[in-house]
Amino acid sequence: MNIFLCNSSSSSSLSLPPPTTHHRHQKPLNSLPQKPSLIRSLTSTALSFNLIFFSQLSPLPAPSIAFETGSSVVVQSECREEDQRIENEKRFENAPELVTNEEIVKEAWEIVNDSFIGTDRSRWSPQLWLQKKEDVLSTSLQTRSKAHDIIRRMLSSLGDPYTRFLSPAEFSKMARYDMSGIGVNLREIPDENGEVKLKVLGLILDGPANTAGVRQGDELLSINGVDVKGKSAFEALSILQGPSETSVNIMVKHGNCGPVQSMDVQRQLVAKTPVFYRLEQMDNGNAKVGYVRLKEFNALARKDLVTAMKRLQGMGASFFVLDLRDNLGGLVQEGIEIAKLFLNEGDTVIYTAGREPQNVKSIVAERAPLITAPLIVLVNKNTASASEIVATALHDNCRAILVGERTYGKGLIQSVFELHDGSGVVVTVGKYVTPNHLDINGNGIDPDYRKFPAWNEVAERLSKCQKQQG
Repeated sequence: MNIFLCNSSSSSSLSLPPPTTHHRHQKPLNSLPQKPSLIRSLTSTALSFNLIFFSQLSPLPAPSIAFETGSSVVVQSECREEDQRIENEKRFENAPELVTNEEIVKEAWEIVNDSFIGTDRSRWSPQLWLQKKEDVLSTSLQTRSKAHDIIRRMLSSLGDPYTRFLSPAEFSKMARYDMSGIGVNLREIPDENGEVKLKVLGLILDGPANTAGVRQGDELLSINGVDVKGKSAFEALSILQGPSETSVNIMVKHGNCGPVQSMDVQRQLVAKTPVFYRLEQMDNGNAKVGYVRLKEFNALARKDLVTAMKRLQGMGASFFVLDLRDNLGGLVQEGIEIAKLFLNEGDTVIYTAGREPQNVKSIVAERAPLITAPLIVLVNKNTASASEIVATALHDNCRAILVGERTYGKGLIQSVFELHDGSGVVVTVGKYVTPNHLDINGNGIDPDYRKFPAWNEVAERLSKCQKQQG
């Protein structure tokens, strides 16, 4: 892991701490049973094991089409297929060595073939990638280690520093990005009536939910007796969270045809709070500044930031500083939700673009902001990825000014995919563009000020910006 150290040169009456560095999409192979993915949507930075939340998720079994055909034979057939899939899943989890070395290499190849967005056309094209498959599969793959080495070389040939291989040990470390606290990944799926239901699209192997009996493809019906139908995946994941070692009751329907089961699952949050905050008194004594440092975007980032902001407001803070120096990123979805806390309803957070339709969209804030007070965001050359999403969303919508150094310039979207032997690949699947349509990848964001400005200047600049946009 590479760690960058940087000393920020900002001068102000506000005493600030030195920055501290803290740091299966898969199209299943026909010969393999589908295995539940670990955490698939995580973002990578160029420098560390931080990961991203725009993902290609494993396909679910097809929904029942009995209402279309009126035939119970179709439903029975699908239920048998569902039962067989679950049995295969269990069998494979207990014996990952059943997958061959060649199948692992093919699996990694297919993920890239289906999802990868190449930035260097001299090194990536469908034709070149097909030739790569023929070349690597013509070699002898007698050991799993050799298969992993082949995958590493395949990915390095793409010329993308963010697309890379993860060993099983590296892959298992991603539990700290589990947003649920019980080891599940949820996705919103429309039912036959167009209403949203929540399906389990991934599980942490041997995590609390997996151990309790939750399986990939299960539908989440309720949490602690609260019906979750119509709720977003992020809302449900937030409800699932709670103190480690406490229990949450969930009700799930197994697969498309299985029974409904209620179970108590013990939470096991691995993440540590990334938020540090304090109240500062300005020199004139007439105003108070709420200082919040956010070290990374992990599963607790949004919740703990909300707590910090509310406490600082209660203590009388009328100005705020959000310190994103040396924050290399983390979960993009957490970054997006944090940006929304400061934006007005309808404001654009970010634009995304990619090969898959779900990666092409405009993301906007849905409700009024948590705070409207003037805000400074501190950035430096190690402010990257999800941090840059937050910084540009607040800046481009006239909610904050940026102080410090030009940011890193990480504007690509990665997804993490689990392979059938517990290893994984991180693949670039898209890019994001700022609300002002700036492509920051490789460019970074220039701050408004190098040194800390006076607060009256901050307020005037934000007010002028808002009038110009209005």
